[in-house]
Amino acid sequence: MEPEQEKTGRLPRKGRKRRRVPNRLIRAPGVRRARWDLEDRQPEAKRARLSTILFAENCEVTHGQLCELLKYAVLGKSNVPKPRWCQLFHQNHLNSVVVFILQGMSQLHFYRFYLEFGFLRKAFKHKFRLPPPSSNFLADIIGLQNKETAGDLPKTIEGSLPSANSKASVNLQNDPIIQKYGFKKVGMIRCLLTKEEMKTFHFPLQGSPDCENFIPTKCNGSITDNSPLFGLDCEMCLTLRGRELTRISLVAEGGCCLMDELVKPDDKIVDYVTSFSGITKKILNPVTTKLKDVQRQLKALLPPDAVLVGHSLDQDLRALKMIHPYVIDTSLLYVREQGRRFKLKFLAKAILGKDIQCSNRAGHDATEDAATALELARYFLKYGPKKIAELNLEGLASPQELQAAGQDPRNTREVVQHPNSILECLDSVGKKLFFLTRETDHTEIRSSGNCRTVKCLSNKEVFEQARMEIPLFPFSIVQFSFEPFSPLLTEEMNKRMRIKWTEMSTVYAGPFSKNCNLRALKRLFKSFGPIRSMTLVLETHQPHLYIRYEVLEAAQLAIESLNGVLVEGICIKVQRPVTELTLDCDTLVNELERDSENRDTIYLSGVHDTFKQHLLQQSNLFLGLEAVILPKDLKSGKQKKYCFLKFKTFASAQRALHILTGKDWKLKGRHALTPRHLHAWLRGLPPESRRPPGLRVIPPPSEQEALQTLRADHPKIAAWRWSRKIGRLYQSLGPGTLCLILLPGTNSTHGSLSGLGLMGIKDEEESVVPSMGL
Repeated sequence: MEPEQEKTGRLPRKGRKRRRVPNRLIRAPGVRRARWDLEDRQPEAKRARLSTILFAENCEVTHGQLCELLKYAVLGKSNVPKPRWCQLFHQNHLNSVVVFILQGMSQLHFYRFYLEFGFLRKAFKHKFRLPPPSSNFLADIIGLQNKETAGDLPKTIEGSLPSANSKASVNLQNDPIIQKYGFKKVGMIRCLLTKEEMKTFHFPLQGSPDCENFIPTKCNGSITDNSPLFGLDCEMCLTLRGRELTRISLVAEGGCCLMDELVKPDDKIVDYVTSFSGITKKILNPVTTKLKDVQRQLKALLPPDAVLVGHSLDQDLRALKMIHPYVIDTSLLYVREQGRRFKLKFLAKAILGKDIQCSNRAGHDATEDAATALELARYFLKYGPKKIAELNLEGLASPQELQAAGQDPRNTREVVQHPNSILECLDSVGKKLFFLTRETDHTEIRSSGNCRTVKCLSNKEVFEQARMEIPLFPFSIVQFSFEPFSPLLTEEMNKRMRIKWTEMSTVYAGPFSKNCNLRALKRLFKSFGPIRSMTLVLETHQPHLYIRYEVLEAAQLAIESLNGVLVEGICIKVQRPVTELTLDCDTLVNELERDSENRDTIYLSGVHDTFKQHLLQQSNLFLGLEAVILPKDLKSGKQKKYCFLKFKTFASAQRALHILTGKDWKLKGRHALTPRHLHAWLRGLPPESRRPPGLRVIPPPSEQEALQTLRADHPKIAAWRWSRKIGRLYQSLGPGTLCLILLPGTNSTHGSLSGLGLMGIKDEEESVVPSMGL
């Protein structure tokens, strides 16, 4: 394998400054560099990065430790302690944090379907084991108490709304619209959002730290109930910078369209989001209009006392990068219980009897949406709050339609403050948490001020919403839900996984002469790594050896070094046993070697007690060395005769391997195959996990049927599909985003499964994301 070009120690381009994005996390002083970070002798552009130097002693990361990292990512060391289990350098250069939770999946899922999780294993070089989840995994990782999260909620709180005939539907006194506006008709001024409400719902405001480059509309005239209303709607795409404007429509009160412009973003478009925006590359190619052009045009069109009306208008104003003081947001005007918002499509049908955003169209019509929002505001002003409450919107549609219409759950009650939560950290810097999940997930975050929650009907809808919403927030949690393995399948999968890795770490060697020197042969095979057991096989014409190694790297090294070599005058074969579980072994070994965590790590056998001291004395030969991992015997506590060295880059690891296996050091080694968290698991396998030759492990009938019919919901297919989908989401993230993928594990009366965490920082200059053929 050819060494890669060294990526570290580069000088920054002259005059170049690091690009900032709007949703920056707060600055904090930089942290110290790793002890052996010797490659960074030359000045370089600072980038947020993770170091694995502390991972050596932390194969398992607790939920509390994970929370430590997330809080530090938000605030930096000036406000919260540094995480004790890993190092995050240049936290002030982080732009955002995104956490993907694959609920129902575990470490067993990942390694059972390792080849299917192609993107995840190649893109994230930091992996760690998680303990089985508690009853509220989400609360644990963001530092909330049970008071702040709700599980097993009654259906009327979860989002299953009461029927039209229920007593609650006729109790107008408790209707949130009546509670806010009363029974009598109100004037237009009463419907305007207050400054405090605009702050709560993330509208751009003058003086806000994230609105420094926003342009005011200069509409600061005196407002009356007769001031003119203008419907506004924008469509956006995703660029390297985040969400950017591609179309704007402005509709006057009489229904006349004053402005309908296509806009070309300055940054490269990575996703046109055509299913929502209706915009395609072909449509946008000839467009020359820029954001500054429509800003200038909008300022010229709006009178001093203009009132803008829209649905989720905060997003439109942020796309325009403009500040306007007088707004009516129809998603809040028609707000329901628990702060739930209805979608514009549902309100158009239920209130106005109009069908909009029809499925036979490519995306939304911005002019239609702007006009619809304007009509909804006029309806409210004409008929008053009592009429709206009497319509009983909950009774106008089926629960499924209402769930699809209900978005943006915000609990209007104040969140209980706790000093150690992510919510408090974000609140202290004026930022919001975005939580996206499925309706069927009963866990929710109770917070009105700095948490926006969106619930969807399916994983597919969660994925689509994530593409749109993540760029808007500095901290996002996106939760997908999958069916966990059944207890029977879990037991079977666990058994097969252990047997598979045991067989992969086993070799048969031979033939040998009948007078072979067994002691010399044992020394030879032991030189590649620790041996669990070695047996002489006498069933064959000439003796063979069965050798079961403790680590996978030792078995692979023995095969690569001795297969086809003359030993005591006889050409021997060294190979793994061929069973149904090892048929894809060569492919799996190749993919393990390419795993982003293993590429920068080397395995060495034959090390002694003084190895580490000797290594430090000649550290100038091993630039980029981050960690020395010296396993110890679990019983005696003595250092074993093999180790792992982790480097900053593949090239550094390759160079060190060449030196250490040379004539001066005389060690045997290769690139690592076993990630640290998995290595600890394999090292602790009991001897009885080996199966007798010829025993067939047959998957349960349900799995056989699923593989034969390639059902879309089979775990193997789900692993392949969702690894690719998360890859697409990852590619849309901006540079400097800390991204975590969490497979929480499972916990039931039948037993528990450990979880798995993967993390990395997407960097503008060093982001090497594998091609997924999307």
